[in-house]
Amino acid sequence: MARDKQRYSLNKNKYLLDPEAERLEYLLQSHLRRDPRNCSLLFLALHTGGRAQELLNLRPADLNPYEETVHIQGLKGSNDRELPIPSWLFREVQGLAGGERLFPISYNRLYQIWDLYRPIDKKFHSLRHTFAIRLYRKTRDLRLVQFALGHRNITNTMIYADYIYSQQELRKLIL
Repeated sequence: MARDKQRYSLNKNKYLLDPEAERLEYLLQSHLRRDPRNCSLLFLALHTGGRAQELLNLRPADLNPYEETVHIQGLKGSNDRELPIPSWLFREVQGLAGGERLFPISYNRLYQIWDLYRPIDKKFHSLRHTFAIRLYRKTRDLRLVQFALGHRNITNTMIYADYIYSQQELRKLIL
């Protein structure tokens, strides 16, 4: 008999808390002119929830200038998705479009860049969770979060609703 796979649980060490995300945005904005490629890449992760390799695979053809969207080809069994990004970020990313890939760097180089800018000792993947939590808090729409992350199965997306719900309910009961 196969054991049930233990469900992934979210905690504050797996995403950026609001002050941490604000600190990262401040750092990236401060260095954007001097380091446009690297800062744009991290901003894109924060604004799309893209996985590291999904972002590194982006090509100029994945940018839609009419809608100011980026097309992310899903990995790990994820769906492809097209996500809008802020106009200022679209212009920054579009300005990088010169070669075959928007970010012609290795996976290891991405992690070195993350080490330079991260506001706290958390993994790069925390940007994906931060994006999802922010989107769920703003919309309360689990299906929209599922689409934005490219999840095929909504049970993968449920961790965000469960986490936000439990935090809010505990706050009501304890405080």
